[in-house]
Amino acid sequence: MQVVNWLPRTELPFAAPSRPELLAPLPLPVETPAAVAAPVLPKAAPAASAPAPQPVTERPRVEVPRPSLASTRNNAVADAEDVVPAPAKAAVVAPPRFALQLLRAGRCLLLVELPTGEAFQSRDPAYLLLKDMLRAAGLPDSPQIIGEPVRWPLLVRGQLDQGPESARDFVQGFVLARLEDEPCACLWLIGLPSIRFAGEANAESYNRELQVDGLGSAWALPGLELLMDEPQRKADVWLAMRRLMTRWKTIE
Repeated sequence: MQVVNWLPRTELPFAAPSRPELLAPLPLPVETPAAVAAPVLPKAAPAASAPAPQPVTERPRVEVPRPSLASTRNNAVADAEDVVPAPAKAAVVAPPRFALQLLRAGRCLLLVELPTGEAFQSRDPAYLLLKDMLRAAGLPDSPQIIGEPVRWPLLVRGQLDQGPESARDFVQGFVLARLEDEPCACLWLIGLPSIRFAGEANAESYNRELQVDGLGSAWALPGLELLMDEPQRKADVWLAMRRLMTRWKTIE
């Protein structure tokens, strides 16, 4: 503990007598600039030596080959070429539905759309209108019915193609067979189904003359039901009839 002198507070029994010089007070120290110095701190004990850092061993880097942009594009193109496109399914077209009746009046054949799908009766309004048109054209007003009505589709079930092209071929073949039996001067196509599947035309051909391969000269007219619903169309029919009447009138 670095104790130089030690004085007891009380007299110790059996102790040696104290020396008087030891009991004299010590002189006060005089402060001098040199004496005022920073206190000397006790030196700290040297810290335990830290263990030497172990060298960090780096893990070997594995280089992963990355494809270049050009190779990626080439691979994408190759994959696209390898993929065989699945064949597109053909769109299923519903078969058209119509009923047509072929009649003969003088030197003309009439392919008429049946408004109700049933054969004409003598008192049907559509049939009475047809008789009026024949009288105005100078033809017999009691036309001869040829064969049974052509109804399409032919079969309710089965694998037979009954699309528009098949309907056109059937109707044209049916009319052509009757023309071979007896030719006519002009074929009346009355109603949109007659115009579409015999004359290969549409509603824009109303009141016009058509030239149909194999069937010759034909005249496209609106349907009887349409003429009854829209009587103003009769004027256009009459004007077209006057232009074509010379085709079937007998010149004596």
